[in-house]
Amino acid sequence: MTPANPTPLWQPDADRIARAQITRFQAWAAERHGAPAEGGYAALHRWSVDELDTFWKAVTEWFDVRFSTPYTRVLGDRSMPGAQWFPGATLNYAEHALRASAARPDEPALLAVDETHEPRPVTWAELRRQVGSLAAELRALGVRPGDRVSAYVPNIPQAVVALLATAAVGGVWTSCAPDFGARSVLDRFQQVEPVVLFTVDGYHYGGKEHDRREIVAELRRELPTLRAVVHIPLLGTDTPEGSLKWSDLTSADTEPVFEQVPFDHPLWVLYSSGTTGLPKAIVQSQGGILIEHLKQIGLHCDLGPEDRFFWYTSTGWMMWNFLVSGLLTGTTIVLYDGSPGHPDTGAQWRIAERTGATLFGTSAAYVMACRKAGVRPGRDHDLTRVRCVATTGSPLPPDGFSWLHDEVRDDLWIASVSGGTDVCSCFAGAVPTLPVYIGELQAPCLGTDLQSWDPSGRPVVGEVGELVVTNPMPSMPIRFWNDPDGSRYHDSYFDMYPGVWRHGDWITVTSRGSVVIHGRSDSTLNRQGVRMGSADIYEAVERLPEIKESLVIGIEQPDGGYWMPLFVHLAPGAALDEDLVHRIKQTIREQLSPRHLPDEIIEVPGIPHTLTGKRIEVPVKRLLQGTPLEKAVNPGSIDDLDLLHFYEDLARKRA
Repeated sequence: MTPANPTPLWQPDADRIARAQITRFQAWAAERHGAPAEGGYAALHRWSVDELDTFWKAVTEWFDVRFSTPYTRVLGDRSMPGAQWFPGATLNYAEHALRASAARPDEPALLAVDETHEPRPVTWAELRRQVGSLAAELRALGVRPGDRVSAYVPNIPQAVVALLATAAVGGVWTSCAPDFGARSVLDRFQQVEPVVLFTVDGYHYGGKEHDRREIVAELRRELPTLRAVVHIPLLGTDTPEGSLKWSDLTSADTEPVFEQVPFDHPLWVLYSSGTTGLPKAIVQSQGGILIEHLKQIGLHCDLGPEDRFFWYTSTGWMMWNFLVSGLLTGTTIVLYDGSPGHPDTGAQWRIAERTGATLFGTSAAYVMACRKAGVRPGRDHDLTRVRCVATTGSPLPPDGFSWLHDEVRDDLWIASVSGGTDVCSCFAGAVPTLPVYIGELQAPCLGTDLQSWDPSGRPVVGEVGELVVTNPMPSMPIRFWNDPDGSRYHDSYFDMYPGVWRHGDWITVTSRGSVVIHGRSDSTLNRQGVRMGSADIYEAVERLPEIKESLVIGIEQPDGGYWMPLFVHLAPGAALDEDLVHRIKQTIREQLSPRHLPDEIIEVPGIPHTLTGKRIEVPVKRLLQGTPLEKAVNPGSIDDLDLLHFYEDLARKRA
């Protein structure tokens, strides 16, 4: 637990606070909408959740959201699930994403970077022209509002063009990264029955070419609803028979026509990790994403036309969709297609330098890998333009905060953020006007009534509880695909506390209003009634150079006992001898508590993850409890299925 009055690691100076868009927004909202002029962020946040309708109306005015037909109310129905936002309104997401093309046609909208690390600009005018051309071709192919358009493409400009063209015609976008295998892609795309598929012939990663033509052929065979397949020759191969050429569809000089759709018209389908059963197909709306991302990127990330926004991501992760929304604030977005560590661990810092990134987003795992590898970004790269390093994917350990502060710059704004695919946004994280404390997220986000609840549904401060959101957010799913009665959606978030979103994370809200994330609540360790987050143990154990990665599981035994093994994947050359076992236990005891000590430390050939890189605690727990592999996990959602056989065998031996 963090001390009550720690010293901030970083504090914005008066000039930075004054320049922040959130400061200007607060003064404007105080004048126009009755927001508190004094009291800083805490007062603004309180107002944003107490006066939800007024706050979101203010967001649409501040960012000049263009409603082609006006709304009748801000919030027609507040109930969760099922909140109705801006009923009566029509608009188009892509129209807002391309607005900057009028004022800055020759400036870069996109900077595309591959493993050569040489940025290639795509101007606003060129982006708009390609979107206009492709949107007209999609209409000619018969794509109508509500039709699904899918893509098996990496993080390249063509993916952004295809998403915006789909949104322009009112289609519903959905994408997977080309490192996904055929089964994983089909588990997703077969649910939504796409009419168009954008594909690449392959991709580059780690200095090698990866040919995906066989998988594309399988996708074509297994998706009977396809009317057209579009070939993007990333490896330079010829267009397959029956496919359309990307260049043919994007060569016209056509002004885009933006279909005006209802506020809650679906924009895209994202997929949960789906560790059991088929992945959840999460549908989010054009209007909900538009205003949530304007708030998040404009106010919380403090990004505007002068900025360059880089986040290491792939088209299979919600952070790619979030990155594309940087266009909404007129920001240049940086698209990196390649390995995060090629040719060396410092690769992402080199990209940040070469693109002049002002906000650099990455994973907590990458930061810790840099720390372990002795990377020194501030010494080896010119990172003077980087104002903020943001991390997500898992909690950034305290050592990660210290390393960024020491090795990048001591006046660096470090934003650890936490949200989810489910809302394609953040619940808590970046606030440019607040101090940063080691190991903590700065605050809950505006309009998000984030609380920590005990099992009885009482809010707690300074104690571990369930992450809940007690009011609707515009980007909450409008539904899940193929969930006609809404039962799967309801059971995913609203089964524990009726009418309140429970996300499945353990958090602590501190007395200062900051937030600490402890890991998933559905795989949380609970020893003698004391709940412990697995993230705390990973952070302690993985400081040891011999430990590449770890996994801790807590299993309730039939006799009322509790078995808590710690699985360790060792670094090359390391051995799990008595000395290392002793040091692991000593580290846990000293940094956490004796209660956190595992019952057993077991060496494993590797730690299994979802395709988006999250350790899979719950399926491993189920395997160890004797659940058959095919019922414990969805095989298509795992990065290395063979690793699970180790845990399956262990369960058999223990039984």
